[in-house]
Amino acid sequence: MLLLCGLALFDFTSKFRASGQSLIDRLADGKIRASLVPGLRVAYLPIIFPSSHASNLLVLSNGDLLCAYYSGEWEGQSGTAIVISRLVKGSHGWSRPAVIARETGKAFENPVLFESAGMLWLFYTAQAADAGQSEAQIFTRTSADAGQTWTAAKVAFSKAGSFDREPLVVADGQWLFPIYYTPKSDAENYSAVEISHDKGQSWRECQVPGSNGLVQPDVVELSPRRLKAFLRSRFADWVYTSNSQDGCTWTTPEPTQIPNNNSSIQVTRLRDGHLLMAFNNIQATTTRGKPLDTARWPLSVALSTDEGRTWPWVRDVDIGQEVPQEAVPDTMAGTDVRDEKKSFFYHLIDYSYPSVVQTPDGAVHMSYTYRRRTIKYASFEENWVRNGTTLGFFPGDRQ
Repeated sequence: MLLLCGLALFDFTSKFRASGQSLIDRLADGKIRASLVPGLRVAYLPIIFPSSHASNLLVLSNGDLLCAYYSGEWEGQSGTAIVISRLVKGSHGWSRPAVIARETGKAFENPVLFESAGMLWLFYTAQAADAGQSEAQIFTRTSADAGQTWTAAKVAFSKAGSFDREPLVVADGQWLFPIYYTPKSDAENYSAVEISHDKGQSWRECQVPGSNGLVQPDVVELSPRRLKAFLRSRFADWVYTSNSQDGCTWTTPEPTQIPNNNSSIQVTRLRDGHLLMAFNNIQATTTRGKPLDTARWPLSVALSTDEGRTWPWVRDVDIGQEVPQEAVPDTMAGTDVRDEKKSFFYHLIDYSYPSVVQTPDGAVHMSYTYRRRTIKYASFEENWVRNGTTLGFFPGDRQ
């Protein structure tokens, strides 16, 4: 079995090897290919800056798929940009990312895309470079031509420490924008939902009670006036959930059976009503104590057919199976990164920050951070999740 896997790995990667060039750089051409894992198709998005992180997908009304993320020399540094790559409907490859927002002295992060009535919205955070997130604000731009051109940026949420990550939801005629706040202490971070009744012209904030240390709320509408938020834990223990009937009054979050490693998750409601969660199947502790971190591996998906009460099926999407580990290069995307080699080294097995959507044809699409070098794309069918296993902590509720 190991020999066969090794031969398959050689077949997948050998034609991309070139003397003096990183294998990841060679793979990152945006083309969608069959993975080593049957039923899984993958692509590595083209690299324009050394480091990439925090992607979010959006299916446009014209059928195109957009992937927005931030990219630069390293997270939080000057010139960290918001970029967008496009998978044109019917095509078999992602475009070279276009730089949407970049400014010397600023670090832009965590883009979120949203489309309504033919208008495309882009939200993202901005803060002074190398200054941390405690003074961050959320900015917005709009596009009337499906992301080909954009308006100038304006502040959407000015309160210090404002941060976004998860998609907007339209429920009962109102826009719900889940956000969180990042004071310097991780244990004091907390979550909120911004609500707009006038299509983004004004917003009313509703805090999630008891959410200190619980961030990046991901809101899913289960049915009319039944909303559930899934939250990341700074304590690296569990994914937490909170419920609401109106989007403003939320219950105190409670832990689920899904482990969390103090890294981002994302949940989507599939066309058949089932929930699909993408997450790192690992945790640092089972008790809520002090803020912790642990590995961002493996990257897994879990499937629920009962609105998130149980998750019977879990399958790994990425365990580093396709690209052998390689030394961190001195130069990436034409930039000398020797000062950042230690940071890249710490993320050699980083497969994290997933985004997951479903297109009308039933296909599930994921994007996620790949070793902080690029964004990787994967696609599969819902039943694919039912026919695999995980190396992670949570084997599924059927076990």
